[in-house]
Amino acid sequence: MLDLRPVGYVIGLLVIILGGTMVFPLLLELYDGRGHWPVFLQSGVITILVGGLLALSCASGMKQGLDIRQTFLLTTGVWAALPVFGALPLIMGETDLRFVDAFFEAMSGLTTTGSTVLSGLDDLPRGLLFWRAILQWLGGIGIIVVAMVFLPELRVGGMQIFRSEGFDTMGKILPRAQVIARQISLIYVGITLACAIVYGGLGMGPFDALAHAMTTTATGGFANYDASFGAFSGATEYAAVVFMILAALPFVRYVQLINGNSTPLFKDAQIRGFLLTCAVLLAVVAPVLVVQSELPFEQALREGLFNTVSILSGTGYASADYMGWGNFLIMVFFFIGLIGGCAGSTACSVKIFRYQLLFASIRVQIQKIRSPNGVFFPRYEGRRVDEDVLSSVISFFMFFILTLGVVAWLLALTGLDFVTAVSGAATAVANIGPGLGDTIGPAGNFASLNDTAKWILIATMLIGRLELLAVYAILTIRFWRA
Repeated sequence: MLDLRPVGYVIGLLVIILGGTMVFPLLLELYDGRGHWPVFLQSGVITILVGGLLALSCASGMKQGLDIRQTFLLTTGVWAALPVFGALPLIMGETDLRFVDAFFEAMSGLTTTGSTVLSGLDDLPRGLLFWRAILQWLGGIGIIVVAMVFLPELRVGGMQIFRSEGFDTMGKILPRAQVIARQISLIYVGITLACAIVYGGLGMGPFDALAHAMTTTATGGFANYDASFGAFSGATEYAAVVFMILAALPFVRYVQLINGNSTPLFKDAQIRGFLLTCAVLLAVVAPVLVVQSELPFEQALREGLFNTVSILSGTGYASADYMGWGNFLIMVFFFIGLIGGCAGSTACSVKIFRYQLLFASIRVQIQKIRSPNGVFFPRYEGRRVDEDVLSSVISFFMFFILTLGVVAWLLALTGLDFVTAVSGAATAVANIGPGLGDTIGPAGNFASLNDTAKWILIATMLIGRLELLAVYAILTIRFWRA
């Protein structure tokens, strides 16, 4: 029989940690004196109490490492449970959101999607704005650990290829996860602080600098203003591009770098592929924008670069309403959101390495057609790629496309128009943030969607952030059989 106590114990501990982080917006509200601090006090007490009771009731089950089924449940259960408590300050606070809207906002934050149902951000209490940034920041570091520790062992979507990095964990997942999380957390905090310092030096106020640094490093995209990153301009946008790219690279390479081994950072095929993709897209977007717009060359180049990297990395900031840039660039932005950054980063979507493996497999098939008697194997970074890895990658692509189509169809059934349904499905499954069109585009939000559509998008954000198969596996009857 499946023992759920180890899963409940870990989830309980993480709920306690989430409740503990509510002290930061609480202190900020006390400093501002707007009388909003009781919201975070009450939410924190409830969250810590529930998490503590759950952990205590399940503590007797933590006598050994997690097995494969418990690990699947843990990766899904954490991202399903934490948004429930993350939504409490939004329900009790000045936003006065209904549960579905608050849960949508919290899920969007913790999955670093960046879609929002809130408007009037400029006038919200700073504690609530900071809480949104904290949710994304915690979600960013959390997904790195999941991507480097759990998903490779679960053989999800080809992630097992990264077990060669030395993160062999099965049978001792929790102790090993603690070691990896400690190393990566230092890098994550360091990049966040560096980003905040740069933002501050370029003119942002201390609060804006810290909050936007947190959501930049998490590639989440929550901003403190309805205009998103359009509230800032000039050098700040270039700085954001640098840190969005840094956050979209594999964090394990940074660990190796600070330990004196810089070679993997410069030889990583993912990194080269991601940077090359950024360069190619800029070479396409910038000239078209310069020709079609009446903007000065530098502004067109800057806005093209910023919004391209923002969508490609899944951050979802918008410094301009690119819905007015013409149909060609609108379609470009739709498709680049389905590319994503590197595995083991805070970035989302399909990920560069899967496209590289897919192209390697296609190239081998073409070689076999040309030379039927030849022996060819797909290779990645000089290593032969096993069939099970390729099978996982192809399965991921199949499920990704299938999920995108089914979710778009379900959204259309709720009454959404074609553009909103398709782009909404894409932005949720790829965890991008803004969609397309007047409703959920870069100048809009998701508040006007019906409740059914919001619940569909909530489930899709969770499924997409955990690489689809990690969630789908627990929905099968065979998974629950002994």
